[in-house]
Amino acid sequence: MRILLAEDDPLLGDGLRAGLRQQGFLVDWVRDGQAAERELRSGVYSAAVLDLGLPLCDGMDVLAQVRRAGTATPVLVLTARDAVTDRIRGLDAGADDYVVKPVDLQELGARLRALVRRAHGQPQEKLVAGDVALDPAGRSVTLAGEPVTLSAREFDLLQALMLNAGRVLSREQLEQHLYSWGQEVESNAVEVYVHHLRRKLRPELIVTVRGVGYMLPRDA
Repeated sequence: MRILLAEDDPLLGDGLRAGLRQQGFLVDWVRDGQAAERELRSGVYSAAVLDLGLPLCDGMDVLAQVRRAGTATPVLVLTARDAVTDRIRGLDAGADDYVVKPVDLQELGARLRALVRRAHGQPQEKLVAGDVALDPAGRSVTLAGEPVTLSAREFDLLQALMLNAGRVLSREQLEQHLYSWGQEVESNAVEVYVHHLRRKLRPELIVTVRGVGYMLPRDA
């Protein structure tokens, strides 16, 4: 799951990035409001953590601008501004969650997973497709109740397909779920991971839509 982190404090940003990475998130970190707005408009992120006190462009303005532009990426505001009026303003501007610093990293991860689930219409914490169950928090997968060992990239690809069940995802879209900035993408990476998932789970679980991409049927 690829997350955008917008935080100008270097120590806090480094700690947040490290803590979220330990929970399996891919984290791209920007340090000013203009960069945050640009990256949010790209639409490649599952969710964003947005500080309000950013240089160049205040986080509240970033939030208002991307919402006016139609960007629907879930945004969690993480800020030291704890006044009730600030919380109301942030939520009214389009924030999906508003958290006051300091925050427990495990709670932050749980809140992000909840935001992504709600954005995809998934009320349950575990994602289920037939006899395949995926636990985002524990980063574990079972087949008919038996644990299945997946690599980090295999897990992320399966999670992306399960969150978007019934929707075709192109190879480029799947690559965006699997890689953050600076990571080299092999030309056939997605195909290789799909092959591994079919072998470890069920061959018919992931459908190839020729010339378009891959899909996990809703009734898989």
